[in-house]
Amino acid sequence: MNITVTESAEIYLAELLEKQNVEGIAVRMFVTQPGTPYAETCLAYCRPEEIVEDDAVMPMDKVTFYFEKNSLPYLEEATVDFATDRMGGQLTIKAPNAKVPNVSDDSPIEEQINYILYSDINPGLSSHGGEVKLIELVEESNGQIAILQFGGGCQGCSAVDMTLKDGVEKTLVERVSGLVGVRDVTDHTVTDNAYYK
Repeated sequence: MNITVTESAEIYLAELLEKQNVEGIAVRMFVTQPGTPYAETCLAYCRPEEIVEDDAVMPMDKVTFYFEKNSLPYLEEATVDFATDRMGGQLTIKAPNAKVPNVSDDSPIEEQINYILYSDINPGLSSHGGEVKLIELVEESNGQIAILQFGGGCQGCSAVDMTLKDGVEKTLVERVSGLVGVRDVTDHTVTDNAYYK
């Protein structure tokens, strides 16, 4: 379990728990809608009667953390920090894998593609109100083709061909082994007959 709670965050949380005045109260950390673009990482009070049997436990000096089992892959590499500022301070949670779990070269090719789409590509497209999602993988003679759907501001955008071909395809093909190209789901050109030109 690779989750970091900084010392300042631990002290801050310990003070909050103390104010609750409940014997054995702890902190519970979980992700709502994990693995989606809408994932939110949450901290909540966890009274002794609210502990779930298969929770993962991380005891610390001042605070005990409980993690919801289903959220664990999405909390990998998460950091809980408390940064002081003029207004007193703010608790921040960075969970780079909340929207999509951490993947490796051994992960299914769909997971690898989704990870890159959600962590690298969609944040850039969202400034245009667009997003890309994986619809399916198609096996072709030279490897796999990812069929992608462009939504939001990208749909019917004249730059979609450029965006698709240049940015998205280049990134995905470079980073996912076995993937040879991408196609837009709205692109109905049949490539099966391309050999008979």
